Amino acid sequence: MIATYPFSAVVGLDDLKLALILNAVSPRVGGVLVRGEKGTAKSTIVRALAAQLPVVDVVRGCRFACDPAAPDPGCPDGPHAPDAPDTERVRRAASLVELPVGASEDRLVGSLDVERALTEGVKAFEPGLLAAAHRGVLYVDEVNLLHDHLVDLLLDAAALGTCYVERESVSVRHAARFLLVGTMNPEEGELRPQLLDRFGLTVEVKASRDPDERAEVVRRRLAFESSPAGFAERWAGREAELAGRIAAARELLASVRLPDARLRQIAAVCAEFEVDGLRADLVTAHAAMAHAAWHGRASVEVEDVRAAARLALPHRRRRDPFDAPGLDENTLEDVLERTSGDGGDEPPPEPPGGTPPEPGPRGGPEGPGGRLPETGPGGSEGPGEHAGRGPEPADRGPEPVAPGPESAAPGRGRAAQGSGHAASGSEPAAPGPGHPSQETAGAAAPYRVRLLAVPGVGEGAAGRRSRARTGRGRSTGSRLPEGRAGDLHVPATLLAAAPHQARRGRRSAGLLLRAGDLREKVREGKEGNLVLFVVDASGSMAARKRMTAVKTAVLSLLLDAYQRRDKVGLVTFRGDSARLDLPPTSSVEAGAARLRTLPTGGRTPLAAGLVKAAEVLRLEGMRDPARRPLLVLVTDGRATAGGDVERAAGSLRGVASVVVDCESGPVRLGMARRLATLLGALAVPLDDLGSVVRDHRKAV
Repeated sequence: MIATYPFSAVVGLDDLKLALILNAVSPRVGGVLVRGEKGTAKSTIVRALAAQLPVVDVVRGCRFACDPAAPDPGCPDGPHAPDAPDTERVRRAASLVELPVGASEDRLVGSLDVERALTEGVKAFEPGLLAAAHRGVLYVDEVNLLHDHLVDLLLDAAALGTCYVERESVSVRHAARFLLVGTMNPEEGELRPQLLDRFGLTVEVKASRDPDERAEVVRRRLAFESSPAGFAERWAGREAELAGRIAAARELLASVRLPDARLRQIAAVCAEFEVDGLRADLVTAHAAMAHAAWHGRASVEVEDVRAAARLALPHRRRRDPFDAPGLDENTLEDVLERTSGDGGDEPPPEPPGGTPPEPGPRGGPEGPGGRLPETGPGGSEGPGEHAGRGPEPADRGPEPVAPGPESAAPGRGRAAQGSGHAASGSEPAAPGPGHPSQETAGAAAPYRVRLLAVPGVGEGAAGRRSRARTGRGRSTGSRLPEGRAGDLHVPATLLAAAPHQARRGRRSAGLLLRAGDLREKVREGKEGNLVLFVVDASGSMAARKRMTAVKTAVLSLLLDAYQRRDKVGLVTFRGDSARLDLPPTSSVEAGAARLRTLPTGGRTPLAAGLVKAAEVLRLEGMRDPARRPLLVLVTDGRATAGGDVERAAGSLRGVASVVVDCESGPVRLGMARRLATLLGALAVPLDDLGSVVRDHRKAV
């Protein structure tokens, strides 16, 4: 058996540990979304958690892990009689199931063999990963890279505790209750706010900048790699203690009381932070009760509400895709203070030296927030008094700007702050050769733009911009299946079989089908595209009002790209050259951060910008050939430096393009429109960008 890195041996990450433990105590909390930079032990700690969950009894031979004491009455492998003497049971560890980014819908929810259902009248159901995760942990790494419809299915099953599979009027349902953990790196794109809200808790993680703590992380990891079994054995005592505490908290949870005063306090906190809907109230209540059980308390107290709100609310406060999740700690404390005047269950005041450790349900000491002390198996202290603690929160909440170091989610002295590509782009880029620095103009609030689509029908990744043949969408026809029939087109199948019934000897009401009769649906939906922005940042664009309008327009197009699930890139040209400021990425937040700090000035090397765009599209086409590009060129059409514009435009022939004409004033030279003609592109005046009423394919 391969040894797993011990949960207790992970250095720091206190908020993440607490969030995972609360979900282990009460699956009703709704899972954890872990946001953070790469290399911060996100995957390691999730895999370590599964080993701490209590063992489960399952019905022998049941593919859906039914509990012998309370089996699922609708189990496809059932029925199983509850606690029947002849029901064989097996005791095993809680399962840890990992959902890969490239998984299909059938792999997630299970596949129903419609071919056998029609030809043999048999319900042949092959369970998916949701069935395998029942009563265990479902771990989704890079959840932000999953297709939206898969995330919807996943979160629906997690919320309902049931998985439904429907195929051509044949349906199967089975229980699917699991601890859902998703991890993501914000550099690679955000989840939509609607999907963020479906995760119960969220935690921001960031690598420590304390040299002592970093050294301790490496020290423990090297010891584990040297002898996994020996390292795990040294931590076995701490692991057993943790597993016992989780089991005891689970037993206590059913008797934990939520006083009306604390319930009103939860409602007041959620109302103060103006979160949408009531899911935040429910999640905070469940998390507060789990936190009380973890501490061995029979009633929820103010500290439980505080801990729950810090984990349940930050990601629900986003109003704009470019907002960073966050929670104003001062506001939270003010609300808690205002609403805890009853004094009925206030914790005692802290002594001058801080909060002393209080005994857990098994009598062991613990640190603030329900954490086990950061000590090694031999009792030695961990790396420093503040191991795992991030910087102290700022005195004000996050402002609605692209994520950066100053706008990440603050914690109560220990919550790690977020990071990502957007953060690295929040500082103005140093001017390179031929790029004289100028004052940077700001951007106004984005507005809604009309659809700009790539002509034709593609086959790219699912999205919301251009027409494409996809696995989801409206049915537009039928075809012979390649391999086993999946999405069966029943009318076309019956029409194919009907002429052969007499020859096949049909005598009854049912049709006689053969494999050659089967037809599957051809579906048409929408795809996401690569939207490459090429922005003129030269002196002719440097007038403050003009550049503000340009940045606002591009920011609006970025918001549109976010909503349509596109990849984005940014090329700018000024001085005597062009450069790639943002390589193609799914993180539109990074694009917004680059745009906000874009300087202007110098000459206009238009040809260089076009050549750079052609180079970027050529390389990206080799990496992701199925994703079709859309070029958005923002310029007034003037060219005062660089090479031959007409020749450079020829390198982009055949690329779907839009030229946003930034020329203004009473006298206009029409250079941008002539450039659009060279590119075969749609020309849109900057002032009319929000009122385009025809999409690009009509112009082409």
